[in-house]
Amino acid sequence: MSDRAVIFDMDGVLIDSAEAHKESWRVLAKDLRVTITDQQFAAQFGRASRDIIRCFFGAHLADETVARYDARKEEAFRDLVRGRLPVMPGARELIRSLYQAGWALALGSSGPPENVSLCLEEFGLRHCFGAVVTGMDVTFGKPHPQVFLLAAERLGVEPAACLVVEDAPAGIEAAVRAGMKAIALVGTHPADAFTSASLIVESLTEITPHLITSL
Repeated sequence: MSDRAVIFDMDGVLIDSAEAHKESWRVLAKDLRVTITDQQFAAQFGRASRDIIRCFFGAHLADETVARYDARKEEAFRDLVRGRLPVMPGARELIRSLYQAGWALALGSSGPPENVSLCLEEFGLRHCFGAVVTGMDVTFGKPHPQVFLLAAERLGVEPAACLVVEDAPAGIEAAVRAGMKAIALVGTHPADAFTSASLIVESLTEITPHLITSL
């Protein structure tokens, strides 16, 4: 068992899913006759769906209503990416190189298990991940550190020996609060949004096992 680990977010890091998520939120908003702007979407990206729903559609919605809205939105997302998964440049190569170099790998996503399962199946490297944490596994969404702490626990690696790759400020904050180093991937947000990241990159192709070791 490795004593060091890299934990990846899924959306916006391994999967270029921003447009599909944006469109799936629009599908739900259209059903509910609500308008969501790109700015509103960008501000919420990376948070748990149930938190986003209450932000967009009502802070005091009943849990049952939130669950129903969530299911509709995520069903629309899966329909959009099934069979045409938008994998980020360099993602598969990075996962393979870290796995071969002996790093323990985990996925720490705010998404539901159905989304994560579909994306991992189509991504094709499920065997490389020693742990997978989804939004259903945690009580608190990012920026709470629970998702990354649980991933480290499932891998059997101390948080201080973990590094997180994230694309959202909420995810970087969650990593830092978990006591982990964090690499921010620019794309969903500009570089100046990541003041607490250990390193900022513009592409996964910039990340290597040697670079992670140096951090």
